[in-house]
Amino acid sequence: MIRRREFITLLGGAAAATSASWPLVARAQQPAMPVVGFMGATSLGSDGNYLDAFRQGLKESGYVEGENVRIEYRFADNQLDRLPALATELVRRKVNVIATVHGPAVALAAKAATATIPILFTVGEDPVALGLVASLARPGGNMTGINFVSGELVAKRLELLHAMVPAADRAAVLVNPASTTQTASTLRDLEPAARTIGMQLQRVDASTSSEIDAVFASFERERQHVLFVASSPFFTNRRVQLVQLTARHAIPASYSGRHYADIGGLMSYGGNLPELWRQLGVYTGRILKGTEPADLPVMQFSKFELVINQQTARMLGLRVPPSLLAIADEVIE
Repeated sequence: MIRRREFITLLGGAAAATSASWPLVARAQQPAMPVVGFMGATSLGSDGNYLDAFRQGLKESGYVEGENVRIEYRFADNQLDRLPALATELVRRKVNVIATVHGPAVALAAKAATATIPILFTVGEDPVALGLVASLARPGGNMTGINFVSGELVAKRLELLHAMVPAADRAAVLVNPASTTQTASTLRDLEPAARTIGMQLQRVDASTSSEIDAVFASFERERQHVLFVASSPFFTNRRVQLVQLTARHAIPASYSGRHYADIGGLMSYGGNLPELWRQLGVYTGRILKGTEPADLPVMQFSKFELVINQQTARMLGLRVPPSLLAIADEVIE
């Protein structure tokens, strides 16, 4: 027979045990925080400003890193052969979506690693021709993303460089041979534009810092009128070296984005990268909310900008034509 005091104690202990178990049950019932796998070809430190734009896009979609979404970062540090292993690692971690930047090599590595986890890409080449999607309007499969028409950009950039230095009839085209797809498409798109304006092109290759130095040393022997720096994550990572060498050798050069002109590059024409990464964040948020990649059309990115560094032009002894000043999105004084 249980005495009254013992019975009350037993009841109190049961209530306390039940009360203590409620938070555990509640925690168990809460959905796990979604995880975004973010993969790029360069390094985490080199893309800080753009990552802020990506996080802003996520925030606009209702996701804040550390609060209701976690991001696993994987960067290849310009060693493209590391990309397949990085993609496989993200798949093993069972991330909810993989967002890729820096072109087709990164997107293709992710594609090879999984056919089920949603993948987002940012590429300048035709994603249908690359085999990433079935069509722009109806991607199919587990991939979609953002495409900007690099062919038109490349041709336009050469025309703008020629307008800056109209006497130039010879241009060196600096490409990264490790980025095979980007290199092939750049040279293919440049050739007809060069013929139209009567300019001869000379391809020069560099995939390491020392090779960049060697390229500019070769310019001492064979003088080039102007330099066209192709789009490449590696070149973006080495932009300070490139801009300093063009200044040292007094070579007018055109670059793929304002991140060159901001540090002294003569001129740039390309996509607004912060806006591109923000849109990638928005698309990532839509995937996290349940939209299937197959039903999310590839976005045709069309926000391009011409930036001219007037100070660098003066240092090179160039007078920027009024026609270029009139169409420039920004002139850095």
